[in-house]
Order: sequence, then C-alpha cells, then structure tokens
Amino acid sequence: MKILLTAFEPFNGSSVNPSQLILEKVTTLEDKILIKELLPVEFEKTSIRLKQLLQEYEPDIVLSLGQAGNRSEICVERVAINLNNVRSSDGKKVLADNAGETPVDKIIKTDGATAYFSNLPVWDMVQAIQSVGVKGAVSYSAGTYVCNHVMYTVLYEVTKYYPNMKAGFVHVPFLLEQWKEKQKNGNVQGYAMELEDMVRGIEAVLKIF
Repeated sequence: MKILLTAFEPFNGSSVNPSQLILEKVTTLEDKILIKELLPVEFEKTSIRLKQLLQEYEPDIVLSLGQAGNRSEICVERVAINLNNVRSSDGKKVLADNAGETPVDKIIKTDGATAYFSNLPVWDMVQAIQSVGVKGAVSYSAGTYVCNHVMYTVLYEVTKYYPNMKAGFVHVPFLLEQWKEKQKNGNVQGYAMELEDMVRGIEAVLKIF
C-alpha cells in the first residue's frame, strides 16, 4: 500500500507549521510505502503539485495535514467545499496565501461538485487517535483557506480519475510554542498541543489503513 502524506510550510507570519514538523517526524511504516510531500500555502501551486503527485505515484491513500489554531483536538475532516475564500467571517480581515493571492468566494472547480466527502474511515481515524491518549474529533468544516482547497482538489481528482483511491484531511492545533508566542502578543485565541502527541495521533491513524 502506498500512502501520500502531505503537509504545509509556515504561513501568516509564523516561522513554523506543526503539520510540517509532523511530516518530518512520522516514521516509515513497515508494511506500507510512505511518500511525504511538503506543499506551499498557495492556492494555485498546490493544485498543480497535487495533480503531479497523483499521476506520478498513484497512491492508494492521500492524507493531508494542516494547521487550525482554533481547534483543541486533532480534527478529521469530513467534507470539503467548492470555494476559496480568504476573508474572515466578519468580513474585517483578509489572509492572503503565501503568494499574495486573495480570492474571495471563488469557485475552485467550475465542473466540480458543491462539496466532496472524504472517503476515508473518519470515525475509525478518530478512534485511533483517541486510542493512544490524544484528543481527536470529526470536523464538518475544513474552512475556505488552502487546507480546504487541498482537500477539495484531491477529492475532485479522485472522483474523476482514481475510483479506487481514498483521500482526506486532518487539522491539528497550534504547537505550544506558537500559542505562547501569541499570548505574548496579546492574542490568546486558539489552542495548543504538544508535537509528540500530534505525531503519535497521526501515526495511529496511518496504522489503520
């Protein structure tokens, strides 16, 4: 079995991204081929690179990781929507991607479905995370930023061209060091988790495939 595991580079002024550190630390699985790929936090480039990766490796499973500082547990995403949007829900903030792109309510694929559900066993994944003493939950919103874009793009490709491939997305909280830095700056929103716990939870997920 081949598993493509992706993560993201740092963004939004941060010097680290927990998903990248998890990608680096996850150990090779004895009975599986693990392909690791670090993606840019850029809408356009991720689409191009993901299509290349699927064509090159034709993995059995694609699991993508990303950071969501508003989550208190490792969240297994259930659905991705056909929308790129960098504006906050109150309309007051815009978070450009690392290439400076700022799409607002832009359709990802004009010939794509309104949404795609992950075809991974999301509840089994949550149970695997919890079984190693790490907080885990199912989430029904991957947001509208590059994380959702990646999940949607992969599932679009899977639906159209790879009927036997399974794919999904997992969000992880801030690292403790990120959360402490935000406290210093007066921004105490968000949650944190130790990197070792995140790695243990993701490794538990990979073992059930």
